[in-house]
Amino acid sequence: MRASVQFKFGMRVRQLRLAAGLTQEDLAHRCGLFRTYMSRIETGRANPTLTMVDALATSLKVPIAALFETDMSAASES
Repeated sequence: MRASVQFKFGMRVRQLRLAAGLTQEDLAHRCGLFRTYMSRIETGRANPTLTMVDALATSLKVPIAALFETDMSAASES
């Protein structure tokens, strides 16, 4: 079964968050979100808006395109 785009996006956010040394709570605070919503993004149960995608990239200090990179090997090692 193929992973949903939301799941892949969430795994990438998690990978970048962990690489930045941030907790879900830290990243949520930087984005102006509740931690529970950040958890939903990372588990693929939320479909963030473009505004939120921009906020995530800004908070993680990466280009928006980095959130959509498909190399998930580092994420699966966690």
